[in-house]
Amino acid sequence: MQLSRRTARESVMKALYALELSEDSLEHILETLIKPKLQKDAKLLAFAESLFLKSVRDTKKLDEIITKYLDNWDFKRVAVIDKCILRMALCELMNYPDIPTKVTINEAIEIGKLFSTEQSGRFINGILDAATADLKKSGDIKKSGVGLIDK
Repeated sequence: MQLSRRTARESVMKALYALELSEDSLEHILETLIKPKLQKDAKLLAFAESLFLKSVRDTKKLDEIITKYLDNWDFKRVAVIDKCILRMALCELMNYPDIPTKVTINEAIEIGKLFSTEQSGRFINGILDAATADLKKSGDIKKSGVGLIDK
């Protein structure tokens, strides 16, 4: 099986979900949900571990960003999987300057469609589009290089 960043992102989303619903340690989740799936590709494993740990580290900040764009909606009512996908995508947008914004958003939408509800793709897209515009203005998203700068 060909491993891809999609596989890594799906593993990270599952790990964030497990962390949200269990009392397992970060180490246990890394060892059981991320490493077994990605151990054959050191670069993907490093990407997934980094994305997972940064998403966990910045959960409070990421949740504040998500909450800012929830029009007339309580954060507690957002599906747990959608929260995990949004946290992961926002973390990727702000911490990985080599990954194009559109790629991160499209991947989040597709993962939402695959693992969450029918409406999740549109919901995730709406939150990420609005947040991305503001995060670019504030300098929290910095992309440079061919294919990384949106016109």
